Amino acid sequence: MAANMYRVGDYVYFENSSSNPYLIRRIEELNKTANGNVEAKVVCLFRRRDISGNLNTLADSNARDFEEESKQPSISEQQKHQLKHRELFLSRQFESLPATHIRGKCNVTLLNETDVLASYLEKEDCFFYSLVFDPVQKTLLADQGEIRVGSKYQAEIPDKLAEGESDNRIQEKLETKVWDPDNQLKDPQIDQFLVVARAVGTFARALDCSSSIRQPSLHMSAAAASRDITLFHAMDTLQKNGYDLARAMSTLVPQGGPVLCRDEMEEWSASEAMLFEEALEKYGKDFNDIRQDFLPWKSLASVVQFYYMWKTTDRYIQQKRLKAAEADSKLKQVYIPTYTKPNPNQIMAPGNKPGMNGAAGFQKGLSCESCHTIQSPQWYAWGPPNMQCRLCASCWIYWKKYGGLKTPTQLEGAARVNTESAPRVHMTRQEVQGLSPFTSSAGRAKLLAKNRQTFILQTTKLTRIARRVCQDILQPRRAARRPYASINANAVKAECMIRLPKASKAPVKNRPVVRPSLATIVKELAVQAPLKLKAPRGAPTPINRNQANQPRAASNLLGKRPYDSVGGLPFSANGRPFTSGMRTTSQSVIKRQKVNPGDAPNPVVFVATKDTRALRKHLSQAEMRRAARKPHLPVRVKLPLPPRPLPTPILPSSTSEPIVLED
Repeated sequence: MAANMYRVGDYVYFENSSSNPYLIRRIEELNKTANGNVEAKVVCLFRRRDISGNLNTLADSNARDFEEESKQPSISEQQKHQLKHRELFLSRQFESLPATHIRGKCNVTLLNETDVLASYLEKEDCFFYSLVFDPVQKTLLADQGEIRVGSKYQAEIPDKLAEGESDNRIQEKLETKVWDPDNQLKDPQIDQFLVVARAVGTFARALDCSSSIRQPSLHMSAAAASRDITLFHAMDTLQKNGYDLARAMSTLVPQGGPVLCRDEMEEWSASEAMLFEEALEKYGKDFNDIRQDFLPWKSLASVVQFYYMWKTTDRYIQQKRLKAAEADSKLKQVYIPTYTKPNPNQIMAPGNKPGMNGAAGFQKGLSCESCHTIQSPQWYAWGPPNMQCRLCASCWIYWKKYGGLKTPTQLEGAARVNTESAPRVHMTRQEVQGLSPFTSSAGRAKLLAKNRQTFILQTTKLTRIARRVCQDILQPRRAARRPYASINANAVKAECMIRLPKASKAPVKNRPVVRPSLATIVKELAVQAPLKLKAPRGAPTPINRNQANQPRAASNLLGKRPYDSVGGLPFSANGRPFTSGMRTTSQSVIKRQKVNPGDAPNPVVFVATKDTRALRKHLSQAEMRRAARKPHLPVRVKLPLPPRPLPTPILPSSTSEPIVLED
C-alpha cells in the first residue's frame, strides 16, 4: 500500500513508450482534472542519452575532475559504463503527465564529495546529479545549491595557547571591533541615543523629496527610520566617537543636514519588488538566476539583502497564507495500483510458452544482447526490428529503469578497442589511391585535398566463413538489394559458431576467374584512348560535328555520361564487349548538380563515331529507355538485312559493232 502511494516531492518513473526507458521526474503538484483524472506537474530530469555528444564530453570532464578531487577508488570499465546510467541532469523544465503512467519510485540525490560512486551501483533505483541541464540553451552548468562538505571547506583551528603564553597575532588584521561592551555609558543612555537617532532619521526623510513621495505619511517615515539600518548607524557612530554622546550627536547632524540611512527595502521601488516576487515564485531562492533574468541592474548582495528584509514584511506573511490555503485545496498524495498489463515487446509465439527461442519472427540460438544468456523466463524485442535483437527479463528491467545495457554494445555506440599492432582494416580512398604506383605526386596532392572520405571494408576470415555457413540467415541477395538495412552480426556469428562444427570438412570448390592486372588494363586504355591536349587559347575544339551547332548554355546543362565506347569499339561498364551497337538515351536535358571540385571524378570524354550514330537509328524508343535504366546490360541491335542488288538488264543488240550517232 505504501509503495503505491505517491506524494508531492517523490522521484518517480513515468512510462511514455513501451520500448523506451522510463522518464525520471519529481512530483511538484497533484491536480484533479474536470473529468476526475489526476495529473502530476513534474520537474524533468534528463539522462545522458537525452543530451548531445558535446554535452556528454563536458559531463565526462566534470566526472574526471570529481574523481580526482574526491579521490575515488578505482573501478572496472563495466562499472564505469553502468555508472553513467545512474547520472542524471536536473532541469527547471516543468510538464504535466497523467498519474496513471507512474511505474514506481526512485531515489535521486545531489552528488557530494564524501560520496563513493561505486555505492550507487549497489543500491536499486538510486541515481545522482551534479549538473543542471538547460533544454532551451542546450547548456550544462554546475548546481549552485551544492553542500560544501569536505576537508577544503573546514576551518583550520590553531593549537590552544598554554597558560601564561601571550597571543602574538595582530588582532587588527584578524577582525574589526564594531562594539565594546565595556564602555563608560549606561544602558539607559544608549537607549536615549538610539531614540534620538530614530528621530533624526524621521526628520531626514521628511526633508528628502524621494522619501516623502514613497512614504507620504509620518507613520511610514517613522517606521522606516526605526529599521535596523538606523540602529546600526547609531551604534557605529558611538564606537567611532569613543562613546562620547556630545561628539556622537554632532556626527548625527553635521553642518549640511541630518544623515539619512536607507536600506534595500527603501531603495527598491514597488515595480522592482513585484518583479522580485515573480522571480521568487519561478526560481525559488536561486538568487543568481533571479538577478540574471529579472533584475540585472541589481547586485547579488542587494538581491540577497532585500530577500531577508522582505521576509519581515506583511507582504511575505500574506503570500505564505495564500500558498498554505492553496496547498490545502490540492491533493497531497495519490494511490496508483501496480501496472500489470503485458508489454507489447514480449516475444511470444502462438502455442508456445513465453520466452522460448523459437518465438515468431526470431531466429533460433539468439542470445541476450546485454548479458549474452540463452535462457530466460521471458524475452523482449529490443532495438531496430530488422536487427532481431532481444533482451532477457532482468536486462529488460535494467534497460527500462537505467536507460542502457549492462555491457556496452555496438548499438549503444560502444567504442571499439584497436591495438597499435593490429593492422588497419579501413583505409580511405585517398590513402588507397595515394599508395598506387600509377598516381603522380600532383595527383596525390589533389587527393589529399579532398575532404569527403569513403571506406574500403576488409572482411575477416570468420566473416567470410559465416557468409557461406549461414546463407539462410544472412540472405546475401536480399541484403544486396537493401544495403541500407542493418544486419545483426551477433546473431549470424552465434549461429555460425553452432553450425561450424557440423559443417562439411570438404573444401569448397571455387571457379577460378582469370583477371588481368591493373597495369595491363591501364596500358590497354592508354593505347585505345590517348589523351588529347587542350588548345591553349581560342575557341574550344568541338568533339564531333553536332557539338559545333549546339548553343553554349545548353552544353553546360548536360550531365556527364559514362564512357562506353573507345575508338569506335563498344565496351560495357565491366570491360566486356557488346555484341553490337552502343546504348544511348533519349532523356531530356538534366541539370548538372553542384559538386565539390575536390570530390569531382576525373573527366570522361564521349567520342561518337560514324558507326555508333548509324546504330542509334536502329534502336526504338523503348530500347533506348531500357538501356538508360539498366546501363550494365549490353544492348542488342537487330540490323536490317542489306537490300539485294538489282540484276543489270541486258539490252539486245543486232550487231556487235559500236553504234555511232552522227548529228
